[in-house]
Amino acid sequence: MSIFGNSIFGNKAAGVGGAGESTAQEGAAQEGAAQEGTVQKSDAQWREELTPEEYHVLRQAGTERPYTGEYWDTHTEGVYQCRACGAELFTSNEKFDSHCGWPSFWAPLAEGNVRYIHDRTLGMDRIEVRCGSCDSHLGHVFEGEGYGTPTDQRYCINSVSLRLVAKDAGPEGRPES
Repeated sequence: MSIFGNSIFGNKAAGVGGAGESTAQEGAAQEGAAQEGTVQKSDAQWREELTPEEYHVLRQAGTERPYTGEYWDTHTEGVYQCRACGAELFTSNEKFDSHCGWPSFWAPLAEGNVRYIHDRTLGMDRIEVRCGSCDSHLGHVFEGEGYGTPTDQRYCINSVSLRLVAKDAGPEGRPES
């Protein structure tokens, strides 16, 4: 089943209402789901814990420049965690080369690990992907681009919003010796 339902892709995305179509009940349900299990910190705490670039992307929905991030061309096996809270979001099994300049995945590790928001910024109609645990901005998901992935979706994620824990890494995320 597509996350996009009848949204900007001709389907309605789960938890994403069309222009003016979201009911108060749907909005309250989505907000309640976003709050459940959420890491809650003050803006000052986020600013203290994150680098300026991490803060800009994760907390202000910024975007790193293409082809500059740490993971856009990485093929290391492992799990990609949210850099802000450590929640497991994606794995290398679903990562693919889209040649767009950002890490691309065809699905999240588990659907509840991320959440979706209809994003109409910059004159575009997109689906924003956020961490399901701390509500940090990760990137966007696109559908129908012809990549031939099992879901026909491309999760275009900022490297700075992720931390790769390599398959052969120890409990602290460092390679075992």
